[in-house]
Amino acid sequence: MAKTKQSAAEAAPQFLEGDPSTGYLPARKWPVIRYGLISLLAAAILVFAIELIVRGNFAGTIDFFLQPFKPGWTTIIIFALILIGLDAVLGRSHQSLMIVAPLTLSLAFVGHQKSLYLGDPLYPTDFLYSRQIVALMPLLVRDRPGTAIALAIGIVGGLSLLVYGWRLWRRRVPALSHKGRLARLTLTVPLIAFFVSIMDYATFSWTRDRLQIIPIMWDQKENYASNGFALAFALNVPMAHVSAPPGYSDKAIEAIGKPQVTASVPAEKPDIIVVMSESFWDPTKLPGVTITPDPIPNVRALRTGYMFSPEFGGMTANIEFEALTGFSNAFLPAGSIPYQQYVRTPTPSLATFLKSQGYRARAIHPGTNWFWNRGAVYADFGFNDFKSEETLPPMQKRGPLASDAAMTDEIIHEADTSAEPVFFFAVSLQNHGPYEPYRYSNPTHKVQAPISQWARESLLSYAEGSSDADRGLERLIEWAKKRERPTVIAFFGDHLPPLGPVYVETGFLKDNVAPRKEAADQMLLHHQTPLIVWSNRSGPAEDLGAVSPAFLPYHILKTAGITHPYYTGFLGQLRDRYRVIDRNLLLAPGGGATPDWSRRKEIDPAIRDFRLLQYDMMFGKRHAAPDFFPETTGKVAAHTS
Repeated sequence: MAKTKQSAAEAAPQFLEGDPSTGYLPARKWPVIRYGLISLLAAAILVFAIELIVRGNFAGTIDFFLQPFKPGWTTIIIFALILIGLDAVLGRSHQSLMIVAPLTLSLAFVGHQKSLYLGDPLYPTDFLYSRQIVALMPLLVRDRPGTAIALAIGIVGGLSLLVYGWRLWRRRVPALSHKGRLARLTLTVPLIAFFVSIMDYATFSWTRDRLQIIPIMWDQKENYASNGFALAFALNVPMAHVSAPPGYSDKAIEAIGKPQVTASVPAEKPDIIVVMSESFWDPTKLPGVTITPDPIPNVRALRTGYMFSPEFGGMTANIEFEALTGFSNAFLPAGSIPYQQYVRTPTPSLATFLKSQGYRARAIHPGTNWFWNRGAVYADFGFNDFKSEETLPPMQKRGPLASDAAMTDEIIHEADTSAEPVFFFAVSLQNHGPYEPYRYSNPTHKVQAPISQWARESLLSYAEGSSDADRGLERLIEWAKKRERPTVIAFFGDHLPPLGPVYVETGFLKDNVAPRKEAADQMLLHHQTPLIVWSNRSGPAEDLGAVSPAFLPYHILKTAGITHPYYTGFLGQLRDRYRVIDRNLLLAPGGGATPDWSRRKEIDPAIRDFRLLQYDMMFGKRHAAPDFFPETTGKVAAHTS
């Protein structure tokens, strides 16, 4: 008898008699209305929490929801529909919160951290390179061990509570009837599908317009601020697809003026060595900072201009893309990463061209070959081989990463033992952030600045790495001076380093990262890194000013005495009109700036042609190949990696 009573007490709750469509207990009135209101309230609290985490500002979050015609309220309705629909799938009322809440709050936290350290919000395409973040975890843990431990404890504790809550909910809350689940799906699926259908930013939607969901794709910071995290994130889902520019056709390509330049190389082909130095910059530009001795004396003496980086503090692959192809990120969706999304077939590059002229095209990076998808991309760019951590001999480390000195040794060895002329593209690793204090046990510099000890030691770690990169350049130059073979060396930093609080404490920036849109003089200050283009026959190139990475192929080949229809012909003509082509700024050689050029009704025909050529060769039918990239004609094959 006792056993029977205990069994009856532990039995799962039953459906509410007379209303089996709900999972609520008897004696509660208006179950359908109550369920709907609770779902709506849960959605409102969740959306508010997401926005608060992402914005990091309570007043700004309140302001977002106090505007009745802004997308915040639409987001709440969408979340309520998702919760109700997922309840139907799971079979328990409100259990969907245990999936939706942890997932969305985690995304919000990651988005806030990305915005804090890199200046960009979280994009759907960021998950294409999540493996890179995992690979950088040891460095991040070294930089913030306390935070890492707290985060690990929080994750383990949160998952444990989630599992416990899930099991408890399944035992205590009644299952929904088939009728109730079908009713929920009938309501939510069509409405959710409708909302999905109007989120393609490239297509006008009357409903989306009435709901004040305005895709601000040219300014992603404003896009996320105006539409909220969830809707802006959804608007960016279609960015993996690149639409054809207005007017794109075979006739439009044929109408582009053909440069009177053919492919040619000198009788004595010069070796070409390009070193993209990780986060290389001049730290003495920080206000009130004195570093002794000078960490970059060789770069300072040889500098021939500046490289204007389209990124800040990271996204190295996007600078590589421009420097190797002569194409521009300005014509691709904001936040996209061509290496991850778009390079899926053989794509014209400096390697493709130089290999067709008898060069051995080689790439070197002391990191892993999958990082930024480099292994597959370099193959599509036409490199003969790519030496990475997997295929390089064991390299001496300086701090936690392979040293610049070891990479320089490898470049010199490979060049000296090659009978063929070589094109080297080398990407260093040693000075990758974050820059934890006391990274090096034997610092050779001193930093004086009115900042916190942590910031001062972090800056010292960065300065030591910059000094090592500078010495690597010095060694390359001294080696090349003694060579009989003509040699051209290009050296530049990919972006400013992610120094975070150091920028704020010195007054260089208001926040940890630079804004995407600023006045031209501030954009130059926050985005340019030293550039050297040098020949052992003619010395440093002329003063180039600040140039986009897309123009580097022109300046490198010009210094080497090499011509090409696109790299020195088309880009050479374009360089006479612009020296910086950024999605937010055009900068003329004389200094004239054109901000927000892409939003103007009339776009310079030279920029229009640049965009048409890039689209044609990357996504289109390659009508331009015979005239601008003759080395690629008839050599395109599907990429299967």
